[in-house]
Amino acid sequence: MAGNAPPNSRIDPLTRLLIAAALLPLAACAAGKRDIPVVPTTPAASVQARGQTDAVGTANADAADDPAIWRNPANPAASLIVGTDKKAGLHVYDLTGKDRFFIDAGQVNNVDLKDMGPLGIIVAASDRNDRKNAKLALFRLDTAAVKLIPLGTIPVGAGEAYGLCLMAVGNTLHAFNVIKDGTIRQVALDLSGAAPTGTIVRTMKLATQSEGCAADDRTQRLYVGEENVGLWRFDARADGPVAGTLIAPADGQKLVVDVEGVTLAPEGTGNGGYVIVSSQGDHAYTVYRLSDDSYVGRFRIAAGSTIGATEETDGIDFAPGDFGLTYPGGLFVAQDGYNPPYAQNFKYVAWADIKAALGIE
Repeated sequence: MAGNAPPNSRIDPLTRLLIAAALLPLAACAAGKRDIPVVPTTPAASVQARGQTDAVGTANADAADDPAIWRNPANPAASLIVGTDKKAGLHVYDLTGKDRFFIDAGQVNNVDLKDMGPLGIIVAASDRNDRKNAKLALFRLDTAAVKLIPLGTIPVGAGEAYGLCLMAVGNTLHAFNVIKDGTIRQVALDLSGAAPTGTIVRTMKLATQSEGCAADDRTQRLYVGEENVGLWRFDARADGPVAGTLIAPADGQKLVVDVEGVTLAPEGTGNGGYVIVSSQGDHAYTVYRLSDDSYVGRFRIAAGSTIGATEETDGIDFAPGDFGLTYPGGLFVAQDGYNPPYAQNFKYVAWADIKAALGIE
């Protein structure tokens, strides 16, 4: 697999958690993190990554942030992962973790993608190059050449662009732009012209800093993480109510601040499956059922023999389906905020391993 194991890759994950707390000042200098890890009493199962990406290009900084997975239905082993270096641009990795392409897009924070049929694989990133005026940067993923083709940027209102997720409504693509202050703008995109355009169809609001989000095409529901509060669910229909429901508070036990990345693991055509949230404060991931918002369990990505653990995860993504022999039942990708002696990267975990660890079918 691409990348090398850090020197402490064989240390027990709980011990690593305690060491991380003791070494926090050093880690903060290296990666810009300020969160103090905690050890909740709620247990977390352990899984190990089966792969990892090359490190992002920006070293000694909090740089890697969010991944987005494209599954190649014709050749799952040729699937690709787009990842942000929020100091520099976008990387495209293959399933071995090799960095196949990089585009200088500046300070892009979150990323998502959708297969829009004849329009191609559309990649969207939250563009925070101007911290006072948020933008949405759009690309087309050329899967044959393994490169991103810029389509243009769309202004999405005042504020610092932070979180970003996409939802397909028929042939129309909607982007949810989460502004750092908790404002959420739903933008209907028009990709039919020479340059993309967007219309803000409604605005929602959380009280404090928010980032990670994921939208369910099947149910038209939106899930957003308010970092110091918890996980919210919204109606994602353009004409739906704008008030959200707090479905998972950051209680310090099941879910620990900061509440960061959010992704969905859908099952079936209804509302089956799971929502997964990065419980950044204790280097874990919390899982809830989509059908009734009930708590399922928690897991950590622990160190293996050649690939290290993950800590302080920002962005996460999941894609169902066959990804070849290594990931036959789906792929989960998590940003690793502490990857010494290398820069930050992304870890690959088999969904089958997570389900087995949590005891879910």
